[in-house]
Amino acid sequence: MEQTAGCPAVGGSYPQKNAEILSSQYGINLFLAGLLLTFAWAVHAVGISKSHLLSYLITLMLIQLLWMLWYLCRSCTQRRLIRDKDTHAGARWLKCGITLFAVITLILDSFKIGYYIDFSNCLSPTEGIFPVTHAVHTILQVYFLWCHAKDVIQSFKTLERFGVIHSVFTNLLLWTNGVLTESKHQLNEHKERLITLGFGNITIVLDDHAPQCNCTTTTLCSIFSQGIYYLYPFNIEYHILASTMLYVLWKNIGRKVEHHQQNKTLFKFRGITVGMIFGLIVLISTIAIVVVYLIQIGGSKIKSELALTMFYLHAIFVLALMCTAGIIALLIYRLEDRSLDNSKNPARKLDAELLVGTAAGSWLLSWGSILAIICAQGHPKYTWYNLPYSVLVIIEKYIQNLFIIESIHREEEKANDDIKTLRIVTISRGTTLSLTPLYKEIYNGRAACDSGDVPCLFKGSVRGRENDGTGVAKEETSQDNTLVMHSASDFSFGSGNSVTNNKRRILKNIAAFLFLCNLSLWIPPAFGCRPEYDNGLEEIVFGFEPWIIVVNLAMPFSIFYRMHSAASLFEVNCKT
Repeated sequence: MEQTAGCPAVGGSYPQKNAEILSSQYGINLFLAGLLLTFAWAVHAVGISKSHLLSYLITLMLIQLLWMLWYLCRSCTQRRLIRDKDTHAGARWLKCGITLFAVITLILDSFKIGYYIDFSNCLSPTEGIFPVTHAVHTILQVYFLWCHAKDVIQSFKTLERFGVIHSVFTNLLLWTNGVLTESKHQLNEHKERLITLGFGNITIVLDDHAPQCNCTTTTLCSIFSQGIYYLYPFNIEYHILASTMLYVLWKNIGRKVEHHQQNKTLFKFRGITVGMIFGLIVLISTIAIVVVYLIQIGGSKIKSELALTMFYLHAIFVLALMCTAGIIALLIYRLEDRSLDNSKNPARKLDAELLVGTAAGSWLLSWGSILAIICAQGHPKYTWYNLPYSVLVIIEKYIQNLFIIESIHREEEKANDDIKTLRIVTISRGTTLSLTPLYKEIYNGRAACDSGDVPCLFKGSVRGRENDGTGVAKEETSQDNTLVMHSASDFSFGSGNSVTNNKRRILKNIAAFLFLCNLSLWIPPAFGCRPEYDNGLEEIVFGFEPWIIVVNLAMPFSIFYRMHSAASLFEVNCKT
């Protein structure tokens, strides 16, 4: 009977599993078709133009818009129903971050619209339709994620799986398009810089996709064309964040959620002053280094070498500090005896996988630089700084990944059962001691009611009654009729709490410092400060085209790693 009763449940899981497999395969094929189309445009394949790529992306965005509108309308009609929510998905700070990137993306779309208007005589209409569609898509998608990122979908599951996975891979293709466009711009600048470093033997052929007509307003065209490339890093981060949030939504479809209350994690500046100060110093110095680097690089051979040396020395110092901070945090964790939370959590699992997966991009570049330094016959002085820099990049990400993954998997600290809240003990004339709960216990939310004798320590003076043996009570003079007492266990565990609070304060400062350091290290590659391009030594060893392909493939993952690490460290700081 038990086996028969269990059969429908097992059989009922097959359609949903098939739907998950079918939807994932649909998304992968959708992505591969778009990826091949993007690659064909990048290499100037015969018969493939930019309008074909944009038409494909516009179609995908319109389909996603229709699905989101349908989902929002259905949600409005069923708004009175109680839906399951994944409390770990779609954190408020993550929504705020994606909203910021979305706003800058809308500015980018407005620049593209202005650019199209100025070059409308020789540009395809799809280049004007694309930014308009993308702007509408961005606004609706951000609203959708704000309202429904935590949803655990339990109805129309097969249809919703296809809709969500379509949205995931649409954002990934938009991310790929942004990465490619920005990389082509960086590559053109890189080829021009190599001449100033003395690598004249490398063939310089600029990959130009500029319109073949004159601009109607020269000044505006220059502002739009230059401004677009400075805004692309934010557009890239927006789409990758959106795809990760949508992926968690897809994984949650049909999931059975354990209904338990989750403590809200709030960010507080209190207690992290030291970490914030050092982190802000790193952030400000990094911005200054990037500005000087972009001004000096390509000016002359001497200026370019000085810019590279300055970048490497600054990065080595920052990475060494980050390694030290990470090691201290891991040592503190080793001193604590706290178990890990191994419960099913798609958001947390995705965070850990993204950290390790995207770190591989930086590791690939670092090992390439190390191999180039070892194998190269000639070594300009500035290239030697690349060796400790590459080694520290590998070590720092290894340590930081350990710290973040362990932090997000650690169980939240619970109150010790022996530590009680304050009681009021009233000693009234001719009565026994009566215990009255003053506060609710902090962690379990129940009133503190203990039976039996409670050892108490008196604070202040006591007004009591003494029997002198003749039945006459002697009153001790006092000003109060009630007194506040602590449970004896409060004091026995007081020193332990002090040590725990100190450890927590150190961990919060380390998380805050690493958060700002990762934001700082995101800025240089995102805004064109890329020594992997400008060093020149790797191009000699591996060849120009092979190394550039490696850099273009690995760099987007390296950039995303820093932003994702910053987001994870922000969460660690809130939880600690």
